[in-house]
Amino acid sequence: MHKTIISLLLAITFFSCEPQKATEIIVIGTQHKPVPNFNPETLFNILENVKPDLILHELDSSSFNSKFEFKDAPSENEGIASSKYIEKYPTTQLRPYEFEGRNQYRIDKGMRPTDGLTLKLVDSLYRVDLLTTSEAKIFEAYREALEPLKIIAAKSPEAWNNSIADSLCENRQFYQYQMVPKITNTREEFANRFLTKPNGEKISYRDGYQLWADFWDLRNQTMAKNIMIISEQNEGKRIVVMAGFMHRYYLLRELKELIKGKNIEIKEFYKIN
Repeated sequence: MHKTIISLLLAITFFSCEPQKATEIIVIGTQHKPVPNFNPETLFNILENVKPDLILHELDSSSFNSKFEFKDAPSENEGIASSKYIEKYPTTQLRPYEFEGRNQYRIDKGMRPTDGLTLKLVDSLYRVDLLTTSEAKIFEAYREALEPLKIIAAKSPEAWNNSIADSLCENRQFYQYQMVPKITNTREEFANRFLTKPNGEKISYRDGYQLWADFWDLRNQTMAKNIMIISEQNEGKRIVVMAGFMHRYYLLRELKELIKGKNIEIKEFYKIN
């Protein structure tokens, strides 16, 4: 009896000393719409290799029912691939992590459609040579920043899921959200054109575009925090985060700060053992 008790105590001590399995976060940059080099089958094969316990989608709660199942049949790569994967591995769970009510929030605040209208106006001023030299250089750099991303987007998913691609995305978004406002916040054309918001208030192109630029930070920071909440609720699980690949650099940057001191690891999908 005495030996049995000692054995049990030793067993308890042994298991309690075992290091707890780390939670794994795998951020997969995606393209939402099917293209020849990236479609639902491509993404399904990645999931097959990774074998996640949870799949997080760039959607808010309105896309799911109370059981975290898609309310409607998905039409984009992520949803189609996830549905196929869950059909094969039904214990896998889905979760949303998007900024809640993103689209309506942008419309209500006047960011949409002032964002597109503002960029069209900048482009029209550029084409008729009305921008100053420094403004023209900003807009040219903004347009040129997209070109290398078009090239890598036509390659395999590994091509846009790495640190080099992340830097290219960050540079392009820097010009869109930090540098273009240097044009729109100084020229009168953007202060004197207005859009009417759903509540009847008017908002200038200048203010609408600045709100949109600021929302890029708020949205990504909110998504990263939501990912962390889910991760902390699912210790020791392997979690795939699907995000349009232009978001990847921002989410990874935020997550690397948020996981400090926690038993959470960030991995690439093509480096999973």
